[in-house]
Amino acid sequence: MNLSVRDADVLELMDDPDCDPDRLAATLRRFDAVNRLWSGWGATYRRRLRPFLASLGRPARVLDLGSGGGDLVVRLARLAQRDGLDVRWIGADPDPRAHAIAAERAAHGIEFRRTDAAELLAEGARFDAVVSNHVLHHLTPAGLASFAAESLDLADGIVVHSDIRRSRLAYGLYAVGVTPLAPGTFLRTDGLRSIRRSYLPGELAGALGPRWRVESGSPFRVVAVGRKDA
Repeated sequence: MNLSVRDADVLELMDDPDCDPDRLAATLRRFDAVNRLWSGWGATYRRRLRPFLASLGRPARVLDLGSGGGDLVVRLARLAQRDGLDVRWIGADPDPRAHAIAAERAAHGIEFRRTDAAELLAEGARFDAVVSNHVLHHLTPAGLASFAAESLDLADGIVVHSDIRRSRLAYGLYAVGVTPLAPGTFLRTDGLRSIRRSYLPGELAGALGPRWRVESGSPFRVVAVGRKDA
């Protein structure tokens, strides 16, 4: 397996609109466990999101763009509540299959909408912060440019996009570590394909352009941080 070059041609099974619906639903539901182990959002919340939200001194609105099954929204909401922050959380995803799973997790202060950035902009929606998890590597170059620009246009404050960082170590550890969670899902196949599709920090910085600061969130993560006025 050559991981020195990003493989933008390999496709993930769950991106197929005709993929097995039961396996897709199981995958979306088990992302909660996988993301707790691999996504690094606990540290990203503490370093990036919590200080910004606390600095506002008022209730905030945060959008998770491409929220999938909704697990990140629920996790961030719990962290913010623990820290005494008053936040309204909105997860947006245009895929009806993902939205159906996410809607099961709706609760007080947590809303899921079947929509995308373009529709939200057309409504005039604005948010204090916009985040995403594991979205960037799915996108074509044109799609990445649009997604990045639209996320900045939706945010009055900070934008944080977190994704996988491609490496042999990540590939090997994930291949072994996900095995107990993988039966009946796309987790193993798609996770490994995601790593093959993912960016190194320099690659992502070049793709996003100068309005973004790209850094390593951990040995397995790449994080892009932007502001509209930057």
